[in-house]
Amino acid sequence: MSKVPYGVALLDATHDRTTFECGVAPLDNYFQQQVTQDVRRRVTACFVALTEDHHIAGYYTLATASVLLNDLPPALAKKLPRYPSVPTIRMGRLATDSRHKGIGLGGALLADALTRATRSEIAAYALIVDAKDELAAAFYRHHGFISLPDAPMTLFVPLAALPK
Repeated sequence: MSKVPYGVALLDATHDRTTFECGVAPLDNYFQQQVTQDVRRRVTACFVALTEDHHIAGYYTLATASVLLNDLPPALAKKLPRYPSVPTIRMGRLATDSRHKGIGLGGALLADALTRATRSEIAAYALIVDAKDELAAAFYRHHGFISLPDAPMTLFVPLAALPK
Protein backbone atom coordinates (compact mmCIF):
# COMPACT_ATOMS: atom_id res chain seq x y z
CA MET A 1 0.00 0.00 0.00
CA SER A 2 1.47 3.37 -1.00
CA LYS A 3 1.59 6.27 1.37
CA VAL A 4 -0.13 9.53 0.42
CA PRO A 5 2.65 12.16 0.19
CA TYR A 6 0.45 15.16 1.07
CA GLY A 7 -2.14 16.07 3.62
CA VAL A 8 -4.58 18.94 3.16
CA ALA A 9 -5.38 21.30 6.02
CA LEU A 10 -6.75 24.75 6.68
CA LEU A 11 -4.01 27.35 6.54
CA ASP A 12 -2.98 28.48 10.00
CA ALA A 13 -0.26 30.58 11.63
CA THR A 14 2.08 27.59 12.00
CA HIS A 15 2.44 27.18 8.23
CA ASP A 16 5.47 28.90 6.67
CA ARG A 17 4.27 30.67 3.52
CA THR A 18 7.55 32.48 2.80
CA THR A 19 9.16 29.69 0.75
CA PHE A 20 6.13 29.01 -1.46
CA GLU A 21 6.76 29.82 -5.10
CA CYS A 22 4.57 28.71 -7.99
CA GLY A 23 6.16 31.03 -10.55
CA VAL A 24 3.08 33.22 -11.04
CA ALA A 25 3.73 36.49 -9.23
CA PRO A 26 0.10 37.38 -8.39
CA LEU A 27 -0.51 33.92 -6.88
CA ASP A 28 2.77 33.97 -4.95
CA ASN A 29 2.23 37.52 -3.69
CA TYR A 30 -1.34 36.83 -2.64
CA PHE A 31 -0.35 33.72 -0.71
CA GLN A 32 2.69 35.28 0.96
CA GLN A 33 1.22 38.71 1.72
CA GLN A 34 -2.58 38.82 1.71
CA VAL A 35 -4.28 35.48 2.28
CA THR A 36 -4.17 35.63 6.08
CA GLN A 37 -5.95 39.00 6.04
CA ASP A 38 -8.69 37.58 3.81
CA VAL A 39 -9.03 34.54 6.08
CA ARG A 40 -9.20 36.74 9.19
CA ARG A 41 -11.87 38.92 7.53
CA ARG A 42 -13.81 35.75 6.60
CA VAL A 43 -13.85 36.52 2.88
CA THR A 44 -12.07 33.28 1.97
CA ALA A 45 -10.94 29.97 3.39
CA CYS A 46 -7.49 28.74 2.40
CA PHE A 47 -6.47 25.09 2.28
CA VAL A 48 -2.86 23.96 1.94
CA ALA A 49 -1.27 20.72 0.76
CA LEU A 50 1.49 19.83 3.20
CA THR A 51 4.45 17.51 2.76
CA GLU A 52 5.38 15.09 5.53
CA ASP A 53 7.78 17.70 6.91
CA HIS A 54 5.01 20.35 6.82
CA HIS A 55 6.23 22.36 3.83
CA ILE A 56 3.47 23.88 1.73
CA ALA A 57 3.29 22.19 -1.68
CA GLY A 58 0.12 23.90 -2.90
CA TYR A 59 -2.94 25.85 -1.89
CA TYR A 60 -6.43 26.83 -2.93
CA THR A 61 -9.06 29.24 -1.66
CA LEU A 62 -12.83 28.88 -1.44
CA ALA A 63 -15.53 31.47 -0.80
CA THR A 64 -19.24 31.80 -1.28
CA ALA A 65 -20.43 33.46 -4.46
CA SER A 66 -23.35 33.54 -6.85
CA VAL A 67 -23.89 33.49 -10.57
CA LEU A 68 -26.75 35.12 -12.41
CA LEU A 69 -29.26 32.54 -13.61
CA ASN A 70 -29.23 34.15 -17.08
CA ASP A 71 -25.45 33.65 -17.32
CA LEU A 72 -25.73 29.85 -17.13
CA PRO A 73 -26.20 27.75 -20.25
CA PRO A 74 -29.93 27.79 -21.06
CA ALA A 75 -30.28 24.00 -20.86
CA LEU A 76 -29.08 24.07 -17.24
CA ALA A 77 -30.78 27.33 -16.25
CA LYS A 78 -34.23 26.06 -17.25
CA LYS A 79 -33.93 23.27 -14.65
CA LEU A 80 -33.35 25.73 -11.78
CA PRO A 81 -35.73 27.91 -9.78
CA ARG A 82 -36.36 31.32 -11.30
CA TYR A 83 -34.30 33.28 -8.76
CA PRO A 84 -32.14 36.07 -10.21
CA SER A 85 -28.98 34.27 -9.10
CA VAL A 86 -27.97 30.85 -7.83
CA PRO A 87 -25.54 30.17 -4.99
CA THR A 88 -22.09 28.89 -5.85
CA ILE A 89 -18.73 28.31 -4.26
CA ARG A 90 -15.85 30.16 -5.89
CA MET A 91 -12.36 28.74 -6.05
CA GLY A 92 -10.48 32.02 -6.08
CA ARG A 93 -6.99 30.66 -6.42
CA LEU A 94 -5.25 27.32 -6.97
CA ALA A 95 -1.47 26.98 -7.13
CA THR A 96 1.23 24.38 -6.65
CA ASP A 97 4.78 25.12 -5.62
CA SER A 98 7.23 24.81 -8.54
CA ARG A 99 9.02 21.97 -6.74
CA HIS A 100 5.78 19.93 -6.80
CA LYS A 101 4.57 20.56 -10.36
CA GLY A 102 3.88 17.83 -12.87
CA ILE A 103 2.81 15.13 -10.40
CA GLY A 104 -0.94 15.74 -10.34
CA LEU A 105 -1.07 17.86 -7.20
CA GLY A 106 -3.22 20.54 -8.88
CA GLY A 107 -5.80 17.92 -9.82
CA ALA A 108 -5.67 16.46 -6.31
CA LEU A 109 -6.25 19.92 -4.79
CA LEU A 110 -9.16 20.49 -7.18
CA ALA A 111 -10.62 17.11 -6.16
CA ASP A 112 -10.25 18.09 -2.50
CA ALA A 113 -12.08 21.37 -3.14
CA LEU A 114 -14.89 19.58 -4.99
CA THR A 115 -15.21 17.08 -2.15
CA ARG A 116 -15.48 19.90 0.39
CA ALA A 117 -18.07 21.67 -1.75
CA THR A 118 -20.25 18.60 -2.26
CA ARG A 119 -20.11 17.65 1.42
CA SER A 120 -20.93 21.12 2.68
CA GLU A 121 -24.17 21.53 4.58
CA ILE A 122 -24.59 24.94 2.97
CA ALA A 123 -26.36 24.74 -0.38
CA ALA A 124 -24.48 25.67 -3.54
CA TYR A 125 -25.34 24.83 -7.13
CA ALA A 126 -21.81 24.79 -8.53
CA LEU A 127 -18.12 25.32 -7.98
CA ILE A 128 -17.03 28.24 -10.13
CA VAL A 129 -13.57 29.45 -11.16
CA ASP A 130 -12.12 32.35 -13.12
CA ALA A 131 -9.29 30.94 -15.23
CA LYS A 132 -6.34 33.32 -15.47
CA ASP A 133 -5.34 32.14 -18.94
CA GLU A 134 -6.14 29.53 -21.57
CA LEU A 135 -3.82 26.97 -19.97
CA ALA A 136 -5.75 27.23 -16.71
CA ALA A 137 -9.08 27.07 -18.58
CA ALA A 138 -7.90 23.88 -20.32
CA PHE A 139 -6.99 22.40 -16.92
CA TYR A 140 -10.51 23.02 -15.61
CA ARG A 141 -12.17 21.78 -18.82
CA HIS A 142 -10.10 18.60 -18.54
CA HIS A 143 -11.68 18.11 -15.10
CA GLY A 144 -15.25 18.50 -16.40
CA PHE A 145 -15.83 22.23 -15.97
CA ILE A 146 -18.07 24.09 -18.43
CA SER A 147 -17.50 27.65 -19.62
CA LEU A 148 -20.22 30.23 -19.11
CA PRO A 149 -21.66 31.05 -22.55
CA ASP A 150 -20.76 34.76 -22.45
CA ALA A 151 -17.61 34.45 -20.30
CA PRO A 152 -15.46 31.56 -21.55
CA MET A 153 -12.76 32.10 -18.88
CA THR A 154 -15.34 31.64 -16.12
CA LEU A 155 -15.99 27.94 -15.73
CA PHE A 156 -18.18 25.89 -13.43
CA VAL A 157 -19.17 22.37 -12.56
CA PRO A 158 -22.62 21.58 -11.12
CA LEU A 159 -22.11 19.97 -7.73
CA ALA A 160 -25.16 17.70 -7.99
CA ALA A 161 -23.45 15.89 -10.86
CA LEU A 162 -20.51 14.88 -8.65
CA PRO A 163 -20.34 11.83 -6.38
CA LYS A 164 -20.78 12.61 -2.71
